[in-house]
Amino acid sequence: MSPALDERDRIRAAMDRILDGTPERWNGALKIVALAAEAQVPRNALTQRHPDLRNEFYDKVRARGQTPDGERRLRKQIQRLKELHTADAEEIVQVKTDVEALVGALHQATVASRFLRQQLADRGAIVHARTPQPRPLTAHAERGDRGS
Repeated sequence: MSPALDERDRIRAAMDRILDGTPERWNGALKIVALAAEAQVPRNALTQRHPDLRNEFYDKVRARGQTPDGERRLRKQIQRLKELHTADAEEIVQVKTDVEALVGALHQATVASRFLRQQLADRGAIVHARTPQPRPLTAHAERGDRGS
């Protein structure tokens, strides 16, 4: 399907109406979809056949001190991603700190275990492993309370 001969003229006229505040079909958004609707052309007319008019529209919007809706949306998303990145970086620092503490605790437990095993071996004692039996639930435990 070939574009209508007056397609560029309709796009320019729609652009002028939108920017002058006298649109016929405009939804208030400063984006290509709204411009295409106002010009009564398919969106791809602006993205594929007439990207120069698309760029001209955005340039005129910026020249008026406004920000195109797509750019505004992307700026919000960038800000949100930066915040998430900061939160993730803080969490990574906390996780690294926790890992270091856990490694230290594990090392201390290992050293203590070796020490106790060595003491038992030096005395010639026989050590029997004892599997702890589960304790019956108390009234506090059944309700989810913690005892004092």
